[in-house]
Amino acid sequence: MRDSLVAAAFQLFLERGYEQTTVDEIVALAGVGRRSFFRYFPSKEDVVFPDHERCLAEMNDFLGDSSGEGGEGEGGADDPVARVCDAARVVLRMYAENPTFSVQRYRLTKKVPGLRTYELSVVWRYERALAEYLRGRFAGRRDGTLRADVIAAAVVAAHNNGLRSWLRSDGQSDATAEVDHALAHVQQVFGSDPDPAPDPAPDPVGPVQRPTGKSAKRTADDDVVVVISRRGAPMWRVVQEVETALGRDPE
Repeated sequence: MRDSLVAAAFQLFLERGYEQTTVDEIVALAGVGRRSFFRYFPSKEDVVFPDHERCLAEMNDFLGDSSGEGGEGEGGADDPVARVCDAARVVLRMYAENPTFSVQRYRLTKKVPGLRTYELSVVWRYERALAEYLRGRFAGRRDGTLRADVIAAAVVAAHNNGLRSWLRSDGQSDATAEVDHALAHVQQVFGSDPDPAPDPAPDPVGPVQRPTGKSAKRTADDDVVVVISRRGAPMWRVVQEVETALGRDPE
């Protein structure tokens, strides 16, 4: 019944246009009632994207599989960048399973701004899932969250670039080759350092609260000037003492 509703909806969208087609007309063509439609699709927009919930669940399962198996690229669970690239290929397979439908949807979303907005919200959910996986892999690393978000955005952008190239060819080009070519750029840029260095251990005391109260500055002659200041001295006083030791007149 779900497939029948999708087929009926797209037949009417192509014949009459998306905006001109009503849910009542879709269910009438499919031979079911309105209640059946809303059991499967919360809105008319959802019937245009019937497979994304399933695909998102499959991608999350793939990312959660620590065995590292199942990807088409070179990455296993040990390489987080390659792993998210392979996760993007899970989404590609969803499109490539039905080229005719994917091309029709691409043409439809180009014409209807509301569907384009809806599609962007779906794409954001994929990006968020990739970013959450990478944040877990980069936890405790220098700029781990930033790195995760940037790589996730890059993977989605590369995947979409290759996917659109395939869709613009009406599904005639090689979808896998298009996306692999785009994802290779992501791995080339980010894959060389899959395990960023950890943040340096924080100083438990801090430069101003050291028991010795010492501040040091290297001069142009590579001499080291040490200034001993009492604990709790205001910073302007410490700077004044350093400048005096260097032979400068404090301002």
